[in-house]
Amino acid sequence: MSEPEQQSSFDLDGPAFRAHEGGKVEVRATKPLRDKDDLSLLYTPGVADVCLAIAEDPTLSRRFTARNNTVAVVSDGTAVLGLGDIGPLGAMPVMEGKAVLFKHFAGVDAIPICLESGSVDELVDAVERLAPSFGGINLEDISAPRCFDIERKLQERLDIPVFHDDQHGTAIVALAGLINACRVTDRQMSSLRVVVAGAGAAGVAVTKLFELAGVRDIVVTDSRGIIEPGRRDLVAHKQDLAATTNPRRLRGTLADALVDADVYVGVSGGQVPEEQVATMADGCFIFAMANPTPEVHPDLAHKYAAIVATGRSDYPNQINNVLAFPGIFRGALDAGGVQISEEMKLAAARAIADLVEEPRPDLIVPPVFQEGVAEAVAAAVAAHAG
Repeated sequence: MSEPEQQSSFDLDGPAFRAHEGGKVEVRATKPLRDKDDLSLLYTPGVADVCLAIAEDPTLSRRFTARNNTVAVVSDGTAVLGLGDIGPLGAMPVMEGKAVLFKHFAGVDAIPICLESGSVDELVDAVERLAPSFGGINLEDISAPRCFDIERKLQERLDIPVFHDDQHGTAIVALAGLINACRVTDRQMSSLRVVVAGAGAAGVAVTKLFELAGVRDIVVTDSRGIIEPGRRDLVAHKQDLAATTNPRRLRGTLADALVDADVYVGVSGGQVPEEQVATMADGCFIFAMANPTPEVHPDLAHKYAAIVATGRSDYPNQINNVLAFPGIFRGALDAGGVQISEEMKLAAARAIADLVEEPRPDLIVPPVFQEGVAEAVAAAVAAHAG
């Protein structure tokens, strides 16, 4: 007997709830089941030889099952969008939405897998046991710093693509935007002073990918200020940032980091006061990507910045992961289920940037529904799969 629904503080008849009624994904058969001949081919006895052939040569599973086009979207619900730790059931609507995006933009079948949170090793073990059913693993909305170790350990154990989209999808699209911001303003990436506000999943990935792309001066901040070697409160991944960033050895707060900065990348939430924004360099770039409230409101940002981007769909220059992850997985799956390398991420960012034929201040990344984005990203990824 099912438990009765509790009285909700939300309008369960509102348009958002109606759009989610019954869930957003389903399973459909790809082969017709019309009669007993079909049954004997699709199930027993016809399935037996296919099973034995795959047991003899496991690589055949990519050809004779749906595995090569199926990705697990895995979350434990500990860092869901801007909602925080809302658990696996609370995370399910987001993971279903992710599955819809995979299918719509890249034709990839994605299955939401929401797990009870546990230790790093418990989650890694659980995903590793599920992995034979899938051609790839998309990690989603898992809190930092656990997400770093989970991704790394799964990449070490599995021979299929493992990709934490909160990290790398954000970084790839942000880099695409930075490439075109430099084109619009005739700047060189190597000359930029960049401030990344936030040292969680997205902040770490943005920093690393920007460095690979040629940015030489990045200062990362967290809630306690600038990350630098003199701090004694740094966890492991922040210690790594302290060793590889902040070449001018700045100390202090975000306000200190922003003085004469060319680029602000916000992936942490909170609000940056106008008096701090005003200290940035002339012609600066502001990527304020927190949702739903950007760290710097676009109206304020435009007073000081040459280029403004957010994570919102109702402003120009939306830094949206959907420009990256469908094509990333499409390319990796088409290349035989290979791991996603740093070179592939760079190639994906450049492909996204190149889709904007004539970049301008209000168009540094393609619109989400621009035709051909996933295909271009997939081709770039597959070309670097060797």
